[in-house]
Amino acid sequence: MRSLRVCMAGHILIEEAPQMLDEVALKSKLPLDGCGAVVSFLGITRGTEGDAKVLRLEFDAWQEQLTPVLHNLAEQAISAFKVRCVAMAHRTGSVGPEEPIVAIHVGSPHRKEAFEACEWLIDELKKQAPLWKKEVTDKGATWKAGLG
Repeated sequence: MRSLRVCMAGHILIEEAPQMLDEVALKSKLPLDGCGAVVSFLGITRGTEGDAKVLRLEFDAWQEQLTPVLHNLAEQAISAFKVRCVAMAHRTGSVGPEEPIVAIHVGSPHRKEAFEACEWLIDELKKQAPLWKKEVTDKGATWKAGLG
């Protein structure tokens, strides 16, 4: 496993996970002082898409921009939802069925804001992160439209 690049500024932790993503280790690094809730999202590769068997997803990224984009999203979430801390990681490369793709953890004094921030973060990550996905199935390969 390649080592992860970590960017920590205040209460924001961003990890790029080119080969494996450890969502539990990521969450354990969050500074949870003052928090009463942690809301987490874990996206995994589905084993099927329609009537096709998914063999893997292949993620390509603009590596130099991935961490800055995720960091900016975390800053926006902390400001807009008044949460205390955010940790995010996204895989690149090949990701097999049932393997984790993306992890987001939001620490907050209260659960409502943590849920709202976590939902906003995954939605915005899919819109803004410089990631592209190719789905490889038993029926062929297809690049999926858009970012994320």
